[in-house]
Amino acid sequence: MHSFNVAAAAVGLLATPALSGGSGYSGSTSCVSGYACVKLSDSYSQCQPGTASTTLTTATSGATPSATTAPTNGSTAAGPGTTLQDGYLWIRAVEEPNFHKYLQSAPLYSAGTATIDLYTQAGQFTIDADGQLAQLVSAPGEAEKLLYAHVAGAATRDGRTLAVTFAETKGTYGTFAWQGDALTWSAANVTRPNLSAWYVCEDQALFVNLGNYLYQTPDGCADETIHYYNDKTAND
Repeated sequence: MHSFNVAAAAVGLLATPALSGGSGYSGSTSCVSGYACVKLSDSYSQCQPGTASTTLTTATSGATPSATTAPTNGSTAAGPGTTLQDGYLWIRAVEEPNFHKYLQSAPLYSAGTATIDLYTQAGQFTIDADGQLAQLVSAPGEAEKLLYAHVAGAATRDGRTLAVTFAETKGTYGTFAWQGDALTWSAANVTRPNLSAWYVCEDQALFVNLGNYLYQTPDGCADETIHYYNDKTAND
């Protein structure tokens, strides 16, 4: 297993952030220290890092990638459409097997899993002054509505990946930035050899790559870098 550095003396063992609320949920509604219950939608909440973290939590060796489960409800949201709105950008992968597939949420325009998928469903994004990646989900002419990218604090795939989801509230763990036209993510307690390295894994789900690009790629994943694109329409 390749390694990455954390700014702490030890790496704690913690299961992937758990459900903490939602319609029909009857389990615990509290999260472990350093995590907060984040509302992804009316029917789905999850424990996510809620304060500045000092230790990157890591799933036990060989853990399966069950980090993030999208809501099962389908999306009927209209979204901003297929013409790029002022102040926003498309974000797409540039390597096979996901060449010119685009960042979006699943369900489309709704809280859930961050995915890299068809250009016809491409999301529109901006990075705000707080370093948070925001997706525009409101239709043109409507009051602006955003979803925010959240990076999970618990690593999966033997400590190689961090899941990415979208929620109605701002993320609190790490910041996003542009490096040239490449999207990066960083956090104070994580030293990554390549800030612009990502994985696209099963069901097109997007993950932060904690290791080197094209090195010890987990089964079921593909190494990708993802870049902004500012033409008026997305294309393949």
